[in-house]
Amino acid sequence: MVRTSLRDGDLAPHQKNAVWRILQGGSPLLAHVVGAGKIWTLTAAAIELRRLDLAKKHMFVVPNHLVDQWGAEFLRLYPQARLFVAGKEHFATENRQQAMARIATGNYDAVIVSHRSFELLPVSDEYFNRFVQKQVAELEDEIGQAKESKDDNRRIVKELEKAKKRLTVRLKKRAARETKDRVLTFEELGIDALMVDEADLYKNLAYTTKMNRIAGLPNSDSNRAFDMFLKARYLQERNDGRGVVFATGTPISNTLAEIYTMQRYLAPEMLAERGVNHFDPWAANFAEAVTSLELAPDGSGYGMHTRFAKFINLPELLTMFRTFADVQTADMLNLPRPELENGRPTVVAAPASPELKAFIRTLTERAEKLKKERVDPAVDNMLKITGEGRKAALDMRLVQPGVEPQQETKVDFAVSRIFKIWNETRNDRSTQLVFSDLSTPNPDRFNVYEDVRTKLVAAGVPPREIAFIHDAETDTAKKNLFDGVNAGRVRVLLGSTEKMGAGTNVQRRLVALHHLDAPWRPRDIEQREGRILRQGNTNKEVQIYRYVTEGSFDAYMWQLTGQS
Repeated sequence: MVRTSLRDGDLAPHQKNAVWRILQGGSPLLAHVVGAGKIWTLTAAAIELRRLDLAKKHMFVVPNHLVDQWGAEFLRLYPQARLFVAGKEHFATENRQQAMARIATGNYDAVIVSHRSFELLPVSDEYFNRFVQKQVAELEDEIGQAKESKDDNRRIVKELEKAKKRLTVRLKKRAARETKDRVLTFEELGIDALMVDEADLYKNLAYTTKMNRIAGLPNSDSNRAFDMFLKARYLQERNDGRGVVFATGTPISNTLAEIYTMQRYLAPEMLAERGVNHFDPWAANFAEAVTSLELAPDGSGYGMHTRFAKFINLPELLTMFRTFADVQTADMLNLPRPELENGRPTVVAAPASPELKAFIRTLTERAEKLKKERVDPAVDNMLKITGEGRKAALDMRLVQPGVEPQQETKVDFAVSRIFKIWNETRNDRSTQLVFSDLSTPNPDRFNVYEDVRTKLVAAGVPPREIAFIHDAETDTAKKNLFDGVNAGRVRVLLGSTEKMGAGTNVQRRLVALHHLDAPWRPRDIEQREGRILRQGNTNKEVQIYRYVTEGSFDAYMWQLTGQS
């Protein structure tokens, strides 16, 4: 039974339109820009679906650190809604069966769980085996067609065989596992609709392709993504194609192939109807590999690389995509967001130290050795080289603890700017965010977080006004920290993209944001900067700074994210 209804003016027009689209059926994607209010949109849609008896029990699957925040926002819109907000303590081993029993027997308007907890809800052996066997049968059919074709399909046959083997291994592992006690299955919980927030985190759904030598096509086989695909297909089969709603501000977060992945999740029948349900025919119709000059990872020069980087037949692809996707960009919504000073982020460059230049030369030599010789990946590999190069670009002490900087580093430049802004906005108690993914707080060794705090305190910033997101270990602690930032009691907050990206609503007084390093993915830039460029910020103009070290891996990383 619905507990309450919306008041007039609670939702913006684009949110009401999205609710209507969800009510119309299918499995839509809300590709709404960061800060567009997806929480209330999904909340209103769930209550309306329940009121119209189109769904009886919704499960909201949200980022791990946002479970309590989602519950609070749900109750802001519907104060009398009946919720089960299942934090991580509910899914601890000793509590899991009780939590699942509550979900199965409770008459809830919504059940809110984390991404991590959602994985712990098992489907039945019967459905798992049927689903995987169907996937295997489809692959066997594709293998037969590829072998009968007159074209040279040896590579795709090899990839199809690998995919078949992976699925067969999943079946064997499932059959061999020990089940010590009887637990409820996902099917028995009574869930008939999923609302998935930050759905791009499920992008690593494996697919088969013969284009395995083209950059920009990572094809990892994520258990988390496979689990979501399995459960989404179960609900769609049960509900005639509806029952799953994805929401994300970054539907294409790293590669062009992710639009195909979204179609596999939400519109598989559409792909099958058009004969592009496998990746290679889809790519042949809608994408193109582009060969261009790219900066080498170590910044030492340029080379030609072929990368999956361009869409073709765009009108036809957009027609397919818009069939299930509700797209709302910042330009379309014209949201009341602050203006960015100078219209773009400010790049602050620091010169490379002699120690860094020498270290970069060793990385270049290691990379050349990988190209020319057979090196055991356990001993050295490009990922390791790149990781060390990124750390060295941030601070040489992260890779050579005994080295003391002989000149100002980009971290020093950042500290100077952070202090200057802190001092100039003292009366308004404006706040700042500082992002770094490469050096997290650790009392046992040097880290950039402690280095920044020490230098800011030495400059005159009170220690109580500086905080690390890592210190807030519980949802309650995070809420208190975020309240402190919004109130201006905490004026400098440092964190990583994972912990301080999506869902961190501390924008009220934010005047500046600082990138100490570049993340791997374009979506991470949008999620970081979405903390300050969003509704609810009382500042009319804000500043964003990107700090780089000349002649280091920084240029390569910003190139990868499309920001160079």
